[in-house]
Amino acid sequence: MRAFTCARIFLFSILFRRWQVISKEHQHQVNESIRAREVRLIGVDGSQLGIKPLREALRLAQEANLDLVNVAPQAKPPVCRIMDYGKYRYEQSKREKEARKNQKIIQIKEVRLSPSIEENDVQTKLNNVKKFLQKGNKVKLTIRFRGREITHQELGRRILDRMADEVKEISDIERPPKLEGRQMIMILTPKQ
Repeated sequence: MRAFTCARIFLFSILFRRWQVISKEHQHQVNESIRAREVRLIGVDGSQLGIKPLREALRLAQEANLDLVNVAPQAKPPVCRIMDYGKYRYEQSKREKEARKNQKIIQIKEVRLSPSIEENDVQTKLNNVKKFLQKGNKVKLTIRFRGREITHQELGRRILDRMADEVKEISDIERPPKLEGRQMIMILTPKQ
C-alpha cells in the first residue's frame, strides 16, 4: 500500500513539473525570478549596457523604477531588458487581439447529394454551392450511396464532375471525387 502511495506522489510531481514548464513558456522571468549569475543587459532606450552581474542589473532596474525582464533565457548569458513589464504585456495582448481580428476564418460548408437526384434539386444545390464559394468558404460535396446504389458509383462521379464544371470559373478542385466507405467526397475551394 505504501509503495502505491509513493508511486502516485511521484507521478503527480512529474505531471506538476511538466505543467510548470508549459505555463512558464508563455511568461517571462521578471526581477527576482531570474536565476542567472550574469546577464547581458539592454537599457530602457534599447542600448547595450554589456554583461553585468544580476544584482547590479536589478539595482539599475530599481533605480529606473522599472522591471528587469529576461527576454532571451536560452542565450549565454541570458539577455535581460529594463522595461515596464505591465505595459509590455498590455501592448502584447493588444497586438494578439488585433491579429486575431484580422485573420480570416474559412469554413467548410457541406452540400449533400444522392445519385438519384433530380434536375431541379441539382440546380438548387448548385446555387447554394455558388453562394458559399462567393462568400469565401470551402465546399465539401458529399454523395451518399444507399443500398445497391453503391454498385453505380459512376452516377455519383458524374454528378460531382458536373457540379465542378458549373462552378469552375469561381472555384478550384482541392480534392477530386474519392469514395470513402459509402460516400463519395469532393472539396472545392474559392479561386483567389
